[in-house]
Formats: sequence, C-alpha cells, structure tokens
Amino acid sequence: MAMVAVTATLIGFFGFVIMRATAPQMTTLFTDLSSEDSSGIIKDLERQAIPFELRNEGAVIMVPKDKVTRLRMKLAESGLPKGGGVGYEIFDKSDALGTTSFVQNINHLRALEGELARTIRAIDRIQAARVHLVLPERPLFSRETPEPSASIVVRVRGTLDPQQVRAIRHVVASAVNGLKPQRVSIVDEAGQLLADGAGENSAEGGNGDERRAAFEKRMRNQVEAIVSSVVGVGRARVQLSADFDYNKVTQTSDRYDPEGRVLRSSQSREESSATADSKDGQVTVANELPGAAGGAGATARDQSKKSEETNNYEISRTTKTEVTEAGRVNRISVAVLVDGIYAKNEKGETIYQERTKDQIDRIAALVRSAIGFDQKRGDQVEVVNLKFAEAPTVVPLPEHQAGLFGMLQFNKDDIMYGIELGVMLLLGLVVLFMVIRPLMKRVLASEQPLVALGHAGAVPALTDAAGTAITAPGQTLVPSGHGHGQMINVAQVQGQLNAQAVHRVGELADANPTETASIIRQWLSEPVS
Repeated sequence: MAMVAVTATLIGFFGFVIMRATAPQMTTLFTDLSSEDSSGIIKDLERQAIPFELRNEGAVIMVPKDKVTRLRMKLAESGLPKGGGVGYEIFDKSDALGTTSFVQNINHLRALEGELARTIRAIDRIQAARVHLVLPERPLFSRETPEPSASIVVRVRGTLDPQQVRAIRHVVASAVNGLKPQRVSIVDEAGQLLADGAGENSAEGGNGDERRAAFEKRMRNQVEAIVSSVVGVGRARVQLSADFDYNKVTQTSDRYDPEGRVLRSSQSREESSATADSKDGQVTVANELPGAAGGAGATARDQSKKSEETNNYEISRTTKTEVTEAGRVNRISVAVLVDGIYAKNEKGETIYQERTKDQIDRIAALVRSAIGFDQKRGDQVEVVNLKFAEAPTVVPLPEHQAGLFGMLQFNKDDIMYGIELGVMLLLGLVVLFMVIRPLMKRVLASEQPLVALGHAGAVPALTDAAGTAITAPGQTLVPSGHGHGQMINVAQVQGQLNAQAVHRVGELADANPTETASIIRQWLSEPVS
C-alpha cells in the first residue's frame, strides 16, 4: 500500500509539473476595457476557440503569448475595442437615406465627442475620458455668434501635470471650429477642477493661486529629494512658501548722451552793400542816366559786408521699454526639519544621536543651491534637527546584506529553472531510497549459509546454538548452488534466535518434511553425552 501511495503521488506530481510546463504562457491582450468591449472581445475569442483568462472583473483579458499580435490585428479589423464610445464609424451605416438633418447633426456631435475622448485617452496617466461639446447655432438676424464650449471629465492614474492639462485643452480647441482653449473645462474623477474654463490666465497656466501652488510644490519636491538622499527617505519634512508679485509693470526710459553730438545740418549766408554820393549832391536827370558823364565824378561813400552761419546738432538718445510680466518671485522661505541618527549600542538597543553642526550647515547649503537662494530679495532658509515622534520602522541594511537580498529577485525563467532542478533532485532521491538503498541492504545484510543434502538435494543446514552445523549421518556440508552461502556470525545469534531465522526454518521444514523428520530421528537416536 505504501508503494502504491508513493507511486500515485509521484505520478500526480509529475503530471502537474508537465501540465504547468506545457501550458501556454498567458500575456495581456487589452487592459481597462469597458463592459461592452470586453463582451465583444470574449465572443470573438470563443468563436475562434482561443483560450483566455479574465482579470480585474473583465477589465483585463489574458491570451497565449504567441497569439497576442495576431489577435490584436484581427480585433482591430473588427473595430474592437471601441473605447466605450462611438466615433466616426457611426456614419458607416448605409441606412441614412431618410435621416433628418437634426439626427445627422446629433450623430456628428456624438462622433466628434467620441473621437476626442479616444484621443484624450491616448495621453499618459489617463484611463478614461468623456467629452461634452456645446456648439450653439447662430440665431436668425443676429450679428453676434455664440462661442462654443466644452467640458471634459477624466479618470487619471496619479495626477496630471499642468502641461498635460493645457495640452488637452489645446487639442480639443483645435479640433472644434471656433472653440477657444479658455472655454474648455476639465474635471477629474474626484471632482477636482483642473481647468475652470473662465478667464484669460487659465489658458496660460492657471490663476495666481494655482501657479503659486504649482511652483511651491515643484520646489518642495526638489528640496525634499535632495535632503532625503542624505538623511534617508521619510526622515525629512520640508515646507516652502513663495511670495509672488502678480502686477504687470511696463517701464519706459529715455537717456540722453551729451557727449554724443552729431551735426545734423549747416547753413551759411553772406551779404555785402555799398552806397555812393554826387559831387554837389544835386539830383538831376543827367546824373541819374546810366553812363552819364556826371556820374564819373561820384565817389563811394559807405560799404558793408555781413556773413551768417547756422549749424544744427543732434544729441544721441536711448529709449528703453521694460515689460515685467505677472508672477515674479519676491521672496522664498524654506523650513527643513531633519531627524537625527539611530544607531545600536553594545546592548543592541536603538539610541538616538543628534546631527552635528557641520552636517546641518551642509544640508542648508544644499537647500540654498536647490532653491536659487538670493539674499538681496530676502530669501530665508532654516534647517533644524529634532527627533521625530515616530522612530524609523525599517533600519537600512548593511551594504553587503543589501546586495545579497538584491540578488534574490527572481523572474519567471529563474522560477522555472528552480522547478526543473527540484524535479531532478526529487528523482534522484526516489532512485536513491527506492532502488540503491534496498540493493545495498541486500549486499551488506548477513544471510544464513545454504547446505546441500547428498541424496535429497541442496537444502540449508540447521545449526545449534553454538553455530555448529548439524547434519545427518552420511551427509556433508556443501556450498549453495551459487557458491555464495556464508556462515551465520556467532555474535549475531548468541542470546536468542532471530525471528527471521525461525521463520526460515519453518519454511524449510514445510518444504522438506521427509528430510526434516529424518534429521529429528537422528537427533533422538544419538546418545546424550
């Protein structure tokens, strides 16, 4: 029964190992599937008789690894997965002959929303998205056209960066005619408003509070990362406060250089005049006639000459216009709280040690470098060493132990190789205990010598308590048929007969009753000494 149980156990174990080894390796076909997409894919897999596994309540489908590429292409040909919404495939139907314009407009809106939702889901960290578009029509006899708007609800893994939020808004605005990024609102699954869709500043990175919070978070993460690398993960607390100036300043200044003169224009003018008088000073016709003889006697009485020069110079001038955008950092204040050092004393107890002033100064220098410390604008950095209320639960391992545990990271190939080694070891143990061990026991165990009776054939001889062979008259001791019989060791039969020897004598007596009776008669006929 034991051998049957062992054999059945071994057969079952090896059968399980063989089945697991020959089973196809499953890999992910699709993840984050909706109920409609999951049911459609399962029907297609069942029709093709392909094994599959469902996980995460049907949101994840696993198929054999060697068929995943072909299945994805086959399902894509069938339009699966659809992504939980309809797109432009809604117009693939040919029964739109009698459809009204209202239904066509609704289908166009549904298709546009579905396509935008699929595009948004392609962005990292976004699991699902829903898009609602409002495309108002221009009223009759109206000069103004209402602006379209959009609202988006997303389910994300973790948090979205401000750049990703702006990217979503611009993608949606670019896909809808007349839609502005400022008119797109985004909300996550927790009801947190990521983009309010109101105001000009929101399209450029959020309002003042959001920009300040994002700046403080980014700087705090940088400081905490560099400090934690020194004191350990979770052993530092960082608080950072930034003072922003949201006033937009435009400044224009003119500068004149008196040394930089340049001649712009130059003008020169000269004037000359002369007056003459007659001898007697009388005015006659003869004197007034040109070329008259009377004029020869006239002499120059007065002469004048005038010269004038005008030079225009231009003085060099520099005009400078400075525009300071809103969001300037006026001051940064940082408070860093670091824990001390935990070590073990000779008794194995954990004790607390404060950090030295040199270590605190070095940490403060790192913090100042990380935030871009500027003393002129009044930045403050304070690093304090205090004992935390909660002691560290995990003490860092030594380097050699960390390296040893780091090596114990097994993948699937390592596990299969370990299983193969275990199977070989188990087979070796089975052969050792069930084959080799019985053979060695037979070789090393002591056996009773066999005797051959002269006229009745070779039978084992009987021995007395002293180990001397007892034979009938005329009989001689002969070796067994194979010549390997051995005498029973005297030391093993002293004190009492072995139960096995008694059983063997009984078997000999049952097999040879005539010889047994003759030996007993001979014993009875011998005289007592």
